[in-house]
Amino acid sequence: MFDKFAATKTKPLIMAHRGNKLNCPENTLAAFQRAIEEGADIIETDLHLSADGVFMCIHDATIDRTTDGSGAVADLTVAELKRFSASCGLEDYADERIPTLSEVNAILPPDVLLALELKTDRFLEPEVCQQLADQLAAENVRDRAFVLSFSIERLQTVRQTTLDIPTGLITGERLFPISGVDMTGAYWPLLIVNPFYVLLAHLRGQAFCPLDPTPDKRLWYYRLLGVEAVLTDDPGSTLKKLKRG
Repeated sequence: MFDKFAATKTKPLIMAHRGNKLNCPENTLAAFQRAIEEGADIIETDLHLSADGVFMCIHDATIDRTTDGSGAVADLTVAELKRFSASCGLEDYADERIPTLSEVNAILPPDVLLALELKTDRFLEPEVCQQLADQLAAENVRDRAFVLSFSIERLQTVRQTTLDIPTGLITGERLFPISGVDMTGAYWPLLIVNPFYVLLAHLRGQAFCPLDPTPDKRLWYYRLLGVEAVLTDDPGSTLKKLKRG
């Protein structure tokens, strides 16, 4: 996926972490739209399921931190979740709500990829993985979407169920990439401990994106290593550092 997409882009690709979460409330349409306008190549978001089985773009298992409500995402319906402001306390964004995956897909330009971090063990259920794959296909983003997780088991379920959706393992502790995934996202200090990490991933045929939401001071190192993408909380700033803003 990355090689085909990057043929018309300049590497490293810019992955907007929960949108532009530095200047907007994270995982909101405002954050995603700002990242798109700034030139992000990939929109990254997190997935939970509502009580009525709708994919919701929110990082935490509860709504307590990012909204003015409380409770578990899994215990609330979409209608109930939409009652609460997802402003993260930013007054200018009081009207923002937790978006559904469908709402995010609707604003995604055709030349922007979609990274979906699987945040719940509901993705150990093959029927849930199939539901995700079917929705991505129906909304015309399946061919440019990929899934990420710290859980290899969730990724294996996606792979076994859907076959063609690329998978990426995120890790904060593995010193070497493992097989069975299409992409590796290791916590950036691991690249200091093992400077051959990216090379080893490439030898396995894997793309690489450091787990580093504030990458600007280390962009020179990531370019030297030849990573395919960099994660960032502030896509506009990172693009300017790369002289692409």
